[in-house]
Amino acid sequence: MRELSQATGFDWDEWNAPKIWEKHGVSQAECEQVFFNEPVVVGEDAKHSDAERRYYALGATDKGRELFLVFTMRDDRIRVITARDMNRKERRIYRDVKEEKGT
Repeated sequence: MRELSQATGFDWDEWNAPKIWEKHGVSQAECEQVFFNEPVVVGEDAKHSDAERRYYALGATDKGRELFLVFTMRDDRIRVITARDMNRKERRIYRDVKEEKGT
């Protein structure tokens, strides 16, 4: 995804970070770490891309917590919409990619 490789930072909605923390126990810092740790699996979330293009990411925090994120790009910034721990299917996909890449 070209836009992600050109991102210059994050754009946090004042309501999303506290909501993600309260609902899923995922901090803003953990969300951001996913994009800096390898591998990160990114795909388009076509089902929820009505008003704007949305993407999902599967990745791990610095402490190895495996997360599923939904995000969009606002200009050249990543805007996280939601984040939670990966479910079983997502963990399997992520671990397959990790194994494939040897990380």
